[in-house]
Amino acid sequence: MPVNRNALVRYHTIDKCLQNRFRKWTLNDLIDACSNTLYEYDGVDKPVGRRTVQTDIQTMRSGKLGYEAPIIVKDRKFYTYEDAEFSITKKPLSKGELDKLAEVVDILKQFKGFSQFEEVTDSIQKLEDKVYSTRNNREPIVEFEKNENLKGLNYLDQFYQAINNKKALMVTYQSFTAKKARSFLFHPYLLKEYKNRWFVLGYLDEKQPDFMIAIDRIQKLEVSEEAYMRNRFFNAQKYYKDVIGVTVNKGLPVQEVKLFINKISAPYVLTKPIHHSQKLVEQNDDGVIISMQLRPNLELEQLILSYGGNIKVLGPTKLKNHVIKKLKKALNDYE
Repeated sequence: MPVNRNALVRYHTIDKCLQNRFRKWTLNDLIDACSNTLYEYDGVDKPVGRRTVQTDIQTMRSGKLGYEAPIIVKDRKFYTYEDAEFSITKKPLSKGELDKLAEVVDILKQFKGFSQFEEVTDSIQKLEDKVYSTRNNREPIVEFEKNENLKGLNYLDQFYQAINNKKALMVTYQSFTAKKARSFLFHPYLLKEYKNRWFVLGYLDEKQPDFMIAIDRIQKLEVSEEAYMRNRFFNAQKYYKDVIGVTVNKGLPVQEVKLFINKISAPYVLTKPIHHSQKLVEQNDDGVIISMQLRPNLELEQLILSYGGNIKVLGPTKLKNHVIKKLKKALNDYE
């Protein structure tokens, strides 16, 4: 059952009081203790209600939160734990809680490319060991898409730190189309992940203030002593808002992209929208027509082509012709 923060503060305050066997605790004493603790947290001088603390005690006694606290009343007045060694903080985790912790560990491990992960690696390892040694061994139930063999992952944290600390970088880089590598001064602004590949958006020069590089094409990376050029060229939060992937064709306006998806692929597109702007225009027995507000780019074309014959571009005409051209070429390659 979900528990708000104030309730947790009260439970732990009551628990701390009842562990103190050198004092007898009346209900009013527990109310005062809870009120004082919450005042320390929030600075609000508002006493906790009598009914609230009584309900807290009943909740702690019950199994709703897994505490089953042995709270008794002595002399019809004083609250205490029947078991002097009991504390809600010592209560062992349930199997369900251990399973959830195991999933959290798996999620945390996805960020091991960043130095922040390295700082807590030992803690995460201890947590993982504790979880797996406590519960019954079983196969993982959550599998994340990842590519640990991707080149350049070792540069990921260097970019993160450079962005965070406002540092320029000297990058030695060779794109897929370049015959040889070149070195240039780069001012990183934003890390972007797309389909398990990482990209960095930043300032190269006045003509290319929003230059993008792929970290798997980097050969060398060094911190530069040159002054960092702060981002005053684009809104990083909105930069990729109107595109699929990482390529932004600034020369193209945002336009309506209309697609027909047949009944085979329609459920997949409806349950997992291609883009946040996706709208359902029409639906019938043959399939659906959707519309999106986008700047067409290479990634959009690749996504459309990945559906094969289950998708058809209705507009804009230029995008439709690009897809037709690539489909014809693919067909010719097979003949």
